[in-house]
Parts: sequence; C-alpha cells; structure tokens
Amino acid sequence: MSRSLKTGGALVGFGVLLSQLGHLLVYQLQFGTRAQLVQSTGAHSYFPTLVKTSLGLGAAAVLGSLLVICAARFVSRGRGRTVGGGPSYLRLLGALFTIQLAFFALQETIESMAAGSAVASAPHLLLMGSIGQLPVAIVGALALKWLLVRVEAAVTEIRVAVASIPEPISAAAVVVSVWNHHVLVYRAITAASRAKRGPPFYVRFSLN
Repeated sequence: MSRSLKTGGALVGFGVLLSQLGHLLVYQLQFGTRAQLVQSTGAHSYFPTLVKTSLGLGAAAVLGSLLVICAARFVSRGRGRTVGGGPSYLRLLGALFTIQLAFFALQETIESMAAGSAVASAPHLLLMGSIGQLPVAIVGALALKWLLVRVEAAVTEIRVAVASIPEPISAAAVVVSVWNHHVLVYRAITAASRAKRGPPFYVRFSLN
C-alpha cells in the first residue's frame, strides 16, 4: 500500500471521528444547556452511542499508534532514525476540515429527513459546521501529523530490526551437517590407519 493511500485512509477515518466532536460543539453553541437533551431524543437518539463509539475508536487508534512507537524504540534500543517532516500541516488541516464539514452536513440532512422536518439551508449548515468543525480540525490535524510521522518511522525501524534477525536453522539441516562431519572424521581415521600398516610381509621358504 502506497504512502498516499495510507495517509488518505487515515484522513477519512479521523475526519469522520472528529466530525462527531464538532457536532457536539455545534449543538452546545446552538442549544446551550438543552444540547444533551436535544441530541438524545427523536431523530438524534442514536447520537450518544455514535459519539461513544467514535471516541472509543479514536482512543484505540491513538493507543495502538503509541504502542507501535514504543515497540520501535525498544527494538532500536533508543537509537531511533531521524524523523522526517511528514505531510504538510495545512494540507492535513484543509482535508480534515473538508471531510468533517461534508460529513456534518450529510448527517444533519439525514436527521432532518428522518424527523420529517425541513432541511437546513446550505449557508446555515456551512456556517454552523465551520464554527463547530474548524477548531476540532485544527487540533486534530496537529495530532494526526505527529502520529503519521512517528508511526511511519516506527514501522520502518521495526522492519529493519526484523530483517536483521538471522533465520533459524532447521532440524534436518543440523542432522545432515552432523552426519557429514562424522563421515569425514571416520574417513580420516580409516586413511590414517591404513597408512600406518604399510605393505604386507611375505615369508619365503626354500627346500634346497
């Protein structure tokens, strides 16, 4: 899998997860103390479960990335490779914000249609979505850039460490090697024994 595909997959996944945090912020600004009640009733009744799932998946992804980084530091014994600059922060921010905003607008439209109410206008969705999603995207892009750079370097370090491990010798190879050694030793001993004996001695009798 190429680097661009990995980065694109990470962007889409983080964008969808972070959009739920932006959604929470939008409703908090819109409804104040009633935000939690609005987001857990009617067409929004699914939202608390979705938020918990998103937070759980995000935490699992971050924890998994940290474990990979720690494993790389362990196998390299602290001699990590130089970490490159990674993807551009502004590009990550723009991509995350676009994904979050699009998912927020889609989510709001589906909720309105499910509730049988009028769908909010595009300017309203754009304004409210930008207010809620942009701050989350700013922080999310920073975290994602850090993770992408560190995890990529960690994976490279682990691959180098694994490639340097010598391949195990099979039991059959050991048996064949020992057998050949014994055969060579036996042949050497036999040859030495024959050399010490010398030519046969004949006794000649005369009847004269």
